[in-house]
Amino acid sequence: MIHHVQIACPPGSEDGIRAFYTGVLGWAELPKPAVLAARGGCWFRVPGVGGPDGELHVGVEADFRAARKAHPAFVADVDAVAAAVAAAGHEVRWADPAETPGLRRFHTDDSVGNRLEFVAELT
Repeated sequence: MIHHVQIACPPGSEDGIRAFYTGVLGWAELPKPAVLAARGGCWFRVPGVGGPDGELHVGVEADFRAARKAHPAFVADVDAVAAAVAAAGHEVRWADPAETPGLRRFHTDDSVGNRLEFVAELT
């Protein structure tokens, strides 16, 4: 099990990050310890589907470059998440089912361009 995954954002982008992860995805923001909060960024609770919750940490990086290839993949109700992402005006890119038999999945980008994947096992 993974406790958390960290991705990056540019300085001053936390409001947009919060709008995406809490507003679009509905994930609760977690308080950061004071010593870490001074560095900026945000932490979010990732709801577990069939397992425990995890965390996504978004840290400020001065020379930020969006992760376009590397990405976290989250187990989710992909249809519900895709609908929320599309309704908020973000692109939903469904994967070819032949690439990963047994999984239904799509990619999108957060408010600063980081690639994210959402997956569900086909039953």
